[in-house]
Amino acid sequence: MPNTVAPASNPLRDPADRRLPRIAGPGGLVLFGVTGDLARKKLLPAIFDLANRGLLPPGFGLTGYGRRDWDHDHFRGVAREAVEAHCRTPFDEHVWEQLAKGFRFVQGTFDDEEGFANLARTVAELDAERGTGGNHAFYLSIPPDKFPVVCQQLSESGLSTPKPGTWRRVVIEKPFGSDLESARALNDVVEEVFPADAVFRIDHYLGKETVQNLLAMRFANQLFEPIWNANYVDHVQITMAEDIGIGSRAGYYDGIGAARDVIQNHLLQLLALTAMEEPVSFEADSLRTEKEKVLSAVRLPKDLRQHTARGQYAAGWQGGEQVRAYLDEDGVPADSGTETYAAIRLDVDTRRWAGVPFYLRAGKRLGRRVTEIAVVFKRAPHLPFDLNETQELGHNALVIRVQPDEGVTIRFGSKVPGTAMEVRDVTMDFGYGHSFTESSPEAYERLLLDVLLGDPPLFPHQREVELSWEILDPIIDAWSTYGQPDQYRAGTWGPPSADAMLARDGRTWRRP
Repeated sequence: MPNTVAPASNPLRDPADRRLPRIAGPGGLVLFGVTGDLARKKLLPAIFDLANRGLLPPGFGLTGYGRRDWDHDHFRGVAREAVEAHCRTPFDEHVWEQLAKGFRFVQGTFDDEEGFANLARTVAELDAERGTGGNHAFYLSIPPDKFPVVCQQLSESGLSTPKPGTWRRVVIEKPFGSDLESARALNDVVEEVFPADAVFRIDHYLGKETVQNLLAMRFANQLFEPIWNANYVDHVQITMAEDIGIGSRAGYYDGIGAARDVIQNHLLQLLALTAMEEPVSFEADSLRTEKEKVLSAVRLPKDLRQHTARGQYAAGWQGGEQVRAYLDEDGVPADSGTETYAAIRLDVDTRRWAGVPFYLRAGKRLGRRVTEIAVVFKRAPHLPFDLNETQELGHNALVIRVQPDEGVTIRFGSKVPGTAMEVRDVTMDFGYGHSFTESSPEAYERLLLDVLLGDPPLFPHQREVELSWEILDPIIDAWSTYGQPDQYRAGTWGPPSADAMLARDGRTWRRP
């Protein structure tokens, strides 16, 4: 008999509960890579937090697949440790017990036919015991080179084929290839087994509250949209700065670099959301249409050497301790040409944005951890003040802080108190933590729930992936002819070439 015990908090009792349209129906998740850091720190805690918020069905099932010699109880114990260490909501024993009853573990390798046969039997058992209804999503938290064999096994075992009235979906993590050619090949492998509308490409940045708030801020208010264009905007800066190095990720990171790792996906998606026209609705197709228009209108500068920059962190001091150079990190070749910092100028060739440069930068071992979108406005065409009265007045700016201090800052000029007329920059802040009593859900909570609901607006379509690679590939090809990246000291804000890149346009980088 299906398990129908309700969770501790049952929103169905309150018809006015705003969560009602967002409660997942019967279904389960099969997690490949369940022993990895992503599963332990993000996915398993997100699943518990969803259950704790009453957003998962009472009979939800989770099946982990891996090589470890674990039984179901051992897997539950490992999952509990991960949840208690990393969950966002307070741990609730009753919710955990109800959720953990649906946890299963199947031992096997990616090319193990018997393992996938056991997986198929386990999924069928969950349908019978937990009432998951034949609905299952397969989360491939594995290296992309393993996708072909896993997809083949899912197909041959019948796991990828839904019965009438049920669904099967696949979730894949970035990187979506390493260039345009590999992205297309990867997509061919996945869509040979799953139809395009059943493929969910995870870009966790799109699940962040502040990224979604960018759409709300632009299109729910009359205040910003009239000046969101080339008549008023001087330029846009999109920054993703990390204060950490590569840690133990040399095997993944070296040969990939900052541009492929985050600009191709995270930052180009932020550019598309910032620059796109108002969609006719927030349905997936409408959002994708507008984002694709922006990405297809992006133009590279003619001189890439002058309008891009790349760097590699050297040794330095950060957080009160001395840190190693990238070339001294474990597993990094002594002659590696992989960039840990990348900055590029892009132009969006539309009427709205003609002449407005978009500057994207990302790097490791920078001054501090911050991700932001800064819309910098033109100076007023006329200032009826003496020059000495506005010496400390800069450009107005609207800054969307994506992380870690989620919110929005507006910078504008104000008179300094006193008898003289002196105008200086001041800021006005909106912070999520100050304005709302409830805390923001983790990005993976929102995205996992969307997968279970079959709600795809926050997931990039294959065409968006291909357009992003069409933008980035020529830059990476050009860099391959420029020799080694410039060095920058750890704890600073990148190489001098990045500052020179903006100086050529008469601009400077914001200091976040």
